[in-house]
Amino acid sequence: MKKKVTVVIPNYNGLKFMEPCFQALSRQTSKAFDLLVVDNGSADGSAEWLREHKIPSIFLKENTGFSGAVNRGIQAAKTPYVILLNNDTQVFPEFVEELLRCIERSPKIFSVSSKMLQMYKPELLDDAGDMYTLMGWAFQRGVGQSSKGYKSACRVFSACAGAAIYRKSVFEEIGYFDEMHFAYLEDMDIGYRAKIAGYDNLYCPGAKVYHVGSGTSGSKYNSFKVKLAARNNIYLNYKNMPGPQLLLNSLPLGAGIFVKYLFFKKKGFAADYVEGLKEGLKTARKCKKVPFKRENLSNYAAIEWELLAGTLIYIYEFSIRQLKKFSIL
Repeated sequence: MKKKVTVVIPNYNGLKFMEPCFQALSRQTSKAFDLLVVDNGSADGSAEWLREHKIPSIFLKENTGFSGAVNRGIQAAKTPYVILLNNDTQVFPEFVEELLRCIERSPKIFSVSSKMLQMYKPELLDDAGDMYTLMGWAFQRGVGQSSKGYKSACRVFSACAGAAIYRKSVFEEIGYFDEMHFAYLEDMDIGYRAKIAGYDNLYCPGAKVYHVGSGTSGSKYNSFKVKLAARNNIYLNYKNMPGPQLLLNSLPLGAGIFVKYLFFKKKGFAADYVEGLKEGLKTARKCKKVPFKRENLSNYAAIEWELLAGTLIYIYEFSIRQLKKFSIL
């Protein structure tokens, strides 16, 4: 059987996740996939375990971050599609089959995001596709909501690269994951670039996966993550928004930065957040900015509308979570 997709799993010191992750993959209804692990210079015995179990792998000498690892995997893949899968996941049996079915619907589909459920609270969603707002906030659509919802396929701003399929040929057109990002928001950046070029990113509710979350970084908020995400947020907007769009969105983007600063100040990470912003502003010009093309003007207009829609979705979902938190719903 000719393989259609390569499942690329980036790994950094994730030995404890290996066995359950691969066991779930072995139960797939579709066997039309290759498997490739890219180990980021792990020091926890991961490399030895992969060699012992004869799992196809690329062994990097040092940690190149999520972006560097998946780029090596994508480039090495010999199939028309690649599935990027975090090591802290356990996929449902129909996962590969459903993602393939969805992306093959149209050549204009770049990526398809799965329905990610919280590993230790499976009744709750972890991610139903990623969205972006006018304030420059990326967020997981559906996070914390009932896993019984979000049953319909739809367009999203970007696929969550923790469990998503991509059309390999499009990377040659728009570029690979930005290795300046190292980790965090690199999937939002690649999805943004695809939208500028006129491609779609979809959500597939039939492709389900359990996800631990922050399996590599270790926690939802930490100094490393806050700093990199703040820096990469600067990169994301600088790279993908032309000057007039940056000017148009300057007020909501500024307000978004201020609100996040207050949030991280409360969490004890204000200094890390500010340091990340400063580094982003200082080094943004080193990023490869997406060239503006007049033929993409309608795509930019559609993106602006999606940013507004994403803002409204964020407000709605945030309000629902707060009402549930205080037992009003």
